[in-house]
Amino acid sequence: MTEDWLIIGKIVSPQGLKGEVRILSYSDFPERFENAGKRWIAASEKDEPQEIMMLAGREVAGKKNLFVVRLEGINDCDRAEALRNYVMMIPTSDRPYLEHNEYMIADLVGCQVYHQATGKLLGEVISIIAAGNDLLEVRNLDNQEVELIPFVEAIAPFVDIHQKRIEVTPPKGLIDRWLVIE
Repeated sequence: MTEDWLIIGKIVSPQGLKGEVRILSYSDFPERFENAGKRWIAASEKDEPQEIMMLAGREVAGKKNLFVVRLEGINDCDRAEALRNYVMMIPTSDRPYLEHNEYMIADLVGCQVYHQATGKLLGEVISIIAAGNDLLEVRNLDNQEVELIPFVEAIAPFVDIHQKRIEVTPPKGLIDRWLVIE
């Protein structure tokens, strides 16, 4: 039976000549890239993950969500380069407990965003931008424009991860051009 996997990051480049790799984190938990232990990597999210030991890791100074890690058996730049664009995963059973109104970034990406008052489908969450309050990066399905919507309970009062649905009540002016009925 294939286990369910949670993508926690992507290998973006080699780091130096000794086989370390740079990983862009998709996780809210930096310890996933700092503490040694089992991880899984795959050429894409559709490929079967292969177990690998992460020996050490550290955050790149001044670069939020970017880590340098050493993986067992990856001892030179060529082997590290061969892992470029691989995804790093963990089993979903390793997922931490979340409080009410806490969500994993991976769960929010792909959610459909609806205007709560009209029921109109506005678009799809394509990314989350970490700021003082997180911002949903939403791509409009009609015109492919992208809008940033603050991910706070007052503006996004309804989130159903299982239905991949977020309902928003944006303040006047934020997405008015998306609400025009043609």
